[in-house]
Amino acid sequence: MTSYREELDRALAFTGANHELAARARADELVRLAQRHLGDPATLDALDAGCGIGLTDRQLRGRLPSLSGTDVSVAALETAARANPGVRYELAERGRLPFGDGMFDLVFATHVLQVVPASERPRFVSELARVTRRGGLVAVVEHNPYNPGTRLVVRRFRSEEPIVMLSPVRTKRLLRENGLAPVDAAFFLLLPSRRSNVLRLERALRRLPLAAQYYVATRPA
Repeated sequence: MTSYREELDRALAFTGANHELAARARADELVRLAQRHLGDPATLDALDAGCGIGLTDRQLRGRLPSLSGTDVSVAALETAARANPGVRYELAERGRLPFGDGMFDLVFATHVLQVVPASERPRFVSELARVTRRGGLVAVVEHNPYNPGTRLVVRRFRSEEPIVMLSPVRTKRLLRENGLAPVDAAFFLLLPSRRSNVLRLERALRRLPLAAQYYVATRPA
């Protein structure tokens, strides 16, 4: 699974970013969302649904101390577990997350909807809602199809599964129709830097569809 990181870095190379910078940007947004909507992240039970090899989890270790991950790939979970000691990983079945109802305060899925077949997306979203506690938060992170650079990265990336990018409008509709009410949304990762002045610019423009990725944060309806 090491080749996945190498392939991602190859696809990103022309942007000046790499997989670690992108994962850090996602983690920063998730922690900020947790603080804004749920309180102290250190008190929360969080789930990475569709965690893959755990790139985002690596950036969240210590920031979300109670963190679990799940995926349908045994090999990916084995890689994630080696990279992220202390994170609890469980194998999922297609259409069913391996957890009970209302177990988590924060559930997030990063770049998962774009590889889930369209016919299976409603079920997946319903599962995200099911495992989230009342008053909890579900955050979905996806590539921004309005960004030309992002479209090029996706074309350059050799994926084992077809990637179908979803617009924010389409994502919000899918979430709303399957038990999740949007409460927050923004675009992020405008430039390949985490310097404070770049982040200030990014946050000033966060409502415009300019950056490479976006999130939609929701609550169970």
